[in-house]
Amino acid sequence: MTTDVLDTGVDTIRTGLLGGGFMARVHAAAARAAGSPLIALASSTPARAAEAARRLGAERSEADAGALVAASDIDIVHVCTPNATHAAYALAALTAGRHVVCEKPLATSAADARRLVEAAADAGVVAAVPFVYRYHPMVREARARVARGEVGTLLSVQGAYLQDWLLAASDDDWRADTAAGGPSRAFADIGSHLCDLLEFVAGEPIVRLTAVTRRVFDRRGGHAVGNEDIAALTVELRSGAVGSLLVSQMAPGRKNGLVLELHGSSESLRFAQEQPEELWVGGRRGSQLLLRDPATADPSSARLQRMPAGHPMGYQDAFDGFVADVHAAVRGEAPDGLPTFADGLRAAVLAEAVLASAARREWIEVAP
Repeated sequence: MTTDVLDTGVDTIRTGLLGGGFMARVHAAAARAAGSPLIALASSTPARAAEAARRLGAERSEADAGALVAASDIDIVHVCTPNATHAAYALAALTAGRHVVCEKPLATSAADARRLVEAAADAGVVAAVPFVYRYHPMVREARARVARGEVGTLLSVQGAYLQDWLLAASDDDWRADTAAGGPSRAFADIGSHLCDLLEFVAGEPIVRLTAVTRRVFDRRGGHAVGNEDIAALTVELRSGAVGSLLVSQMAPGRKNGLVLELHGSSESLRFAQEQPEELWVGGRRGSQLLLRDPATADPSSARLQRMPAGHPMGYQDAFDGFVADVHAAVRGEAPDGLPTFADGLRAAVLAEAVLASAARREWIEVAP
């Protein structure tokens, strides 16, 4: 089943939101920046939905997810609920003919993610996953340098995504409950971003990996949990480039330390998400720090730059750029680099490979 943008014309894409937490706030702001009215919100209970609708400025709340996806005045549904609910809610929205933005992980298993990719294709709608770090302009600058051959032959990669919000034994969150968060936590939550960024910038997939994981504490009130605090990977890319990736939610002082470094035969590139205005370009005879500037940027980077040089852009700007591209796709355009449900499936495949490698202590082949 396919729906067009309903009644109001192609210039107005009306948003429904599932969830009322931090990510719902980010999604709501991005939808508004794209010119989309926030029509309705549903949450875990009608009371929570009503409170979140007031806080986020939705026109109304709905009793539950079923009522929201069935509403005739909603064109696109954003799924910002606990991980284990993503697949069912996204499928319900697709079945109703809605366009869908679903938070990662798209599903807690690759099989469920694959079914969602197929359902989106059958419905003929736009289905996207917010791997929004692609939308930092200096990430696009790095990608363009790789594509132009300026890096040379890719030799190695190094990356990390480090946080500290689960450092203490007393720190807890629903993500630490495998029933709500899924079998992988640190990797599925933030390692998926790191791997997506790596494959996006390098322009080639990880084909083999070996991983170790560590769960430092049993959380959830002392009950044992099955998902990891830390994951360390050695990876091989299709070209033969090798790399090391570290993912941790227990690195003191690291709040959102996403860093990617690529080493080629001609130059190296380093992007750090906490310094998103910069791209370090390393050379044997000298290095330079490129600063974001739409006047000198590659066109793929310049199109995302909504502020003049010297006026910092950050995470919400990247998210706004992502949602703007989703809306462009709804209108029939084909934005470069839009992360779709296929990319969400890719992340689920990698997460299962990481868990399998850690359990079996062996290399895992990963299909591209």
